[in-house]
Order: sequence, then C-alpha cells, then structure tokens
Amino acid sequence: MTAGVLLALAAPVALACGPAPKAVIDIDANSYYTDKHRSVIDPVLKARNVAAVKPIDDFLDVLARAASAYQASPAARAGEADCALQWMARWAGDQALLGKMTTRQSYYTRKWTLGGLALSYAKLKPAATGLQQRSIEAWLTALAAATIVHSDAHKGVRNNHYYWEGLAVTAAGAVTGDARLLAWGRKVFGHAMSQVAADGSLPLEMNRAVKALHYHLFAVTPLVMMASILDLRSPQLDSLVRFTLDGAADPAYIEKQTGFVQERATGPMSWKAIYARQVPGPASATTATSWQPRLGGDISIANPLEHVAR
Repeated sequence: MTAGVLLALAAPVALACGPAPKAVIDIDANSYYTDKHRSVIDPVLKARNVAAVKPIDDFLDVLARAASAYQASPAARAGEADCALQWMARWAGDQALLGKMTTRQSYYTRKWTLGGLALSYAKLKPAATGLQQRSIEAWLTALAAATIVHSDAHKGVRNNHYYWEGLAVTAAGAVTGDARLLAWGRKVFGHAMSQVAADGSLPLEMNRAVKALHYHLFAVTPLVMMASILDLRSPQLDSLVRFTLDGAADPAYIEKQTGFVQERATGPMSWKAIYARQVPGPASATTATSWQPRLGGDISIANPLEHVAR
C-alpha cells in the first residue's frame, strides 16, 4: 500500500481509485509479553508483530477514513465510498483473513479487524451495489463464523479478548441482519456483565499487574459499543464505566487492590463518546480523540448500528 493511495482516500476531493492492496489470507502475528501477568512488553517482539500485521492495519485504517468521510458528507465523498467498497469486495472475493492463523495473536488480530471492518461497512453500505453487498456481507459472516468457532473451541480465560470477539460478531450480525450472530453477541455481553464485581472492576483485568487500569480501559471499549448496537442498558456496565473513569483519574484504589503501581492512562478513551450517546451525564461528558479504526474510524458521529438515547 503506497502513501499515494493513502493520500488519495484521505484527500478532500476524491482522486482516482487505486487498486486494492494484495489480500492478506494468512495471519502470522506473534505475542510480545514476557511475564505471567502478560504485562511486560518485549520491544523487539512488539516491533515484529507490528510489522507482521501492518498490511491489515493499513487496510483497515484506509477503509475507516473513507467510511468516516462518506458518513460525514455523502454527496461530496461518494468517490471514496466507492473505492473503499471496491477494496472490500476484492478482499471478500479473495477470502482475506480466512487462511491459516499461526498463533493466538493471529486470532486476536482477525477479531479486532473484523469489528472495524463491520463498523466501517455500516457507514459505507448505503453506497454499495447489490453485488457488493452480497459479496462483502458473505465475507463478514464467514469471518464472524470463524471467530465463533475459535472462541467456542478455546474456553479458557474469558477476559477482554472475549469481549472484542463479541463486538466483532455483534457488529457483523447487525450490519448483515444475521440473528444467530446477534444472539451470540448478546451471550458474550451477558457473560461480561456477570463478571463485573461489586466495586465495578473486572477481576480478570485486575490480574494484569501494572496494566490492570490499561486493560479495564481496553475491556470497556467493546462492551460500550456492544451495548449501543444491541440497545442494552446494564447497571453493571454503568458500574464498570464509573470504576474505569475513576481509575483513570486516580489509580490509587486499583494500585491498593493489585499491589502494583499502575501505568497511567495515556491512550485515547474514544469509547466515552459512545457511552455519552447512551447515558448522557457528567461521567461521560468529556472525550479524548474520536479516532479508532477498530470502532469504524471517527466516532464523533454515531455509527449507523448504534442506538442513541433520545
């Protein structure tokens, strides 16, 4: 994927659509943690993984940018939408991401990508031809089915990864109208809510040493979007959101409970914009960056799959 293609899709005036990058069929990602809590990162292994999944991340980022531009200004950005749909249809036809998964990290990459693909496609769908819809939606359904098969076969720790699987399948189900996928997503959401402790924490994320706060922030993200897509309200989710926001503001309680000084929250908390559309109030009034390709790009405007509180 060239810088020129990236610029073409990000430009205010749509340029000629370049060919889709070669589809990634197999995913050869790798883990990069070195301790039992999976909290210490080996920078060499991290860099290797970033390089391995870069073609997938770049593809998702371009689609998210085109989809977000089209959602914000459909008439002016129809060219980008058409190009993005051509790219998606090409990868769909090539059965991208449905090949060999070499490691658990490969499966993680696929589910994160599926969620972003489905949420970006929801923005692009009004511009899709009937043929494109059939091809892309069959591909998203196949990716969701593969995600379910892997998840159900590996019934180990049901932590943040399970929630991201839930979001990926939920988004795919919502944008394709597949009731089976939506039902599986509801099951995942219900399980997640059953894990929320009385203080609002997630015990499995509390067991991440210095990254307990980080992983609460990571875990709450797909759950907030799932709640919006499924149009669900949950006091457990509200409790988790309060716990996570309080921890980001002052991690003293988390540090006392875990016995580890926490890494401070430095990344984006874009999920707050989604939560604010469901539960307006002081706890969700402020947002950080609104850009997150795994959530469909720009989330300052509600995704078409979201249910916004009236």
